[in-house]
Formats: sequence, C-alpha cells, structure tokens
Amino acid sequence: MDRIEELEAFVAIVEAGSLAGAAKRLKRSPPAVTRALAAMEERVGRRLIERTTRRLALTESGRRFAERARALLANYAETIDEMIEKEGAPLHGVLRITAPSVFGRRHVAPIASSFLDIHRGLRMEMIMGERTLDLIEEGIDVAIRIGQLADSRLVARRVGAIRRVLVATPAYLRNRPEIRSPRDLAKHQIVFFTGIPAPMEWRFQGRGRLQAVRVVPRLMATDLDTVISAVLSDQGISRLFSYQVAQELSAGKLVRLLPGFEPPPYPVQVVVPSSRHMAPAVRAFTEYAVRHLRALPIIHE
Repeated sequence: MDRIEELEAFVAIVEAGSLAGAAKRLKRSPPAVTRALAAMEERVGRRLIERTTRRLALTESGRRFAERARALLANYAETIDEMIEKEGAPLHGVLRITAPSVFGRRHVAPIASSFLDIHRGLRMEMIMGERTLDLIEEGIDVAIRIGQLADSRLVARRVGAIRRVLVATPAYLRNRPEIRSPRDLAKHQIVFFTGIPAPMEWRFQGRGRLQAVRVVPRLMATDLDTVISAVLSDQGISRLFSYQVAQELSAGKLVRLLPGFEPPPYPVQVVVPSSRHMAPAVRAFTEYAVRHLRALPIIHE
C-alpha cells in the first residue's frame, strides 16, 4: 500500500472497529490491513491501536492521529472530486448496492441500469433481500433502506415514505363478513409473511392509540412473491408495503382495507456508511438514486 492507502486502512479500522471489518470495507485481505497498520505505527514510532483478543481500542496518540488522518483524507478526496468534475474524468470501479428484494427489483434495478448506461467504466453488484446487512462489515457502498435506522453511524438521505397496507381481492371479500375494524380480521383467512422474524401480529393505529392484533394465519410464507401470489389467488388478507402492491391496487386487482387504521408511514432512505472519503462513483450514484427515487409515484411525503 502507498501512504494514502495506509491512512485509509487506519481510518477504516477505527470506523469499523475491527481488522476484519476494515478489510471487507476496503475490499482487501485481513493480512494486508494488518500490515498497513503495522507499517503506519512503525512510521510514526508509537502504538496507535491496542489489540486484545476481544476488541480494538485507540491509544491517545491513535485518537489524535485519527482526527488528522480523517481531515487529510477528506481534503484529498475533495481535491480529487474537484478535478474529476472539472476534467470530466470517467467513473470506474465496483459499486456494491443492497435493497429490499421487491423494492430493489422493481425500482432500484432500473435506476442502477440507467446509471450503468451513463457510466460505462463502472461495474456493479446488487444484493437483494430482506436481511439488513451491516454496510461496513459487508463492504456495501450504498443501501436503500425502508424504516428507521438502527445504526446511528450511518449517513441517510430521506427520499420519501411508504405505508403498510391491508389488502385482499374483490373475489375473496365477496360474501364474507365486512371489515370495519382490526378486530374483524378474526373472521377472515390471513396470509402472513414470515421472511423477517416477528410476532404473529399486526399493529394498527386508530382513535389516537396503537392496537396490536394477534393473527392465526391460514398460509405462511418466507417469500414475498409467494405471499402476493396467494393473495391474488383469493387465499385471504395480507399486510404488505404499498409499493409491493401499487400496480395491483391501481388495476383494481386488490382492495385496500382499513386505511383509517394504518400505522405511521415508513421512511425510505438512501444510506451510505460515511459521508467522508466517499468515492466519486459512490457520491455520483447516491445523488442519482436520490433524485430518481424521489420522483417515483409510489413514494410519498
């Protein structure tokens, strides 16, 4: 590694909290990151990070060094970005992006494809799924997240919001008990998504208070497409994100139930591990994704 790369490795170790996490973030091997840290400590002539079997901890010298390293790398990145913007240099490298499966397939993938059409020197890896990945540990550049963030280290830009909606087909509802409140769901067949560990209940908000309703599903599935297919096949009622069934609701294939009891909307956010030292390709895609996601008709404020 050159000296800039050694600084990047040191800052990555500090932010990731581990050598393995820094290696994933930098897309380098753990031994290479370990050697970079050792070389940096030898260069400055003092211990920067204390290593134990359980965790890493900055020394006082390491804390001071980390502050200066971050500032130096930020200045370096800004200088490079300014040159790229002025000279129009092409973007290059590999972008790793993650998004929820259905949202990613329907809305993020087209944005990613059009971005690649513009920047021919780029390559991209898209990771779709319902599991929330650790961006630093997994080496993810950009994530599209729905809901509140559990990790305060991340930098998020809100592009709008979506809702959880209760839906069924007109054919299923025909000649069945009317649904006026969440309690009426006990009289109906339920199709339940189990892809994310959660209690067998749905939460509603009505008359100024939250209400949890336990459900006994007739059909459970870990795959969202299976759930949606079952509902469209008149198998019962399910609760899904509005974007997952927007087309079916618009076409009249599904009916939206109990809109007055829906819980508060969920934010849709474009998330990056850090706003500092952001690669030009990451910054460019983030801006592009934010602009296009805000324009989607399924996104509301």
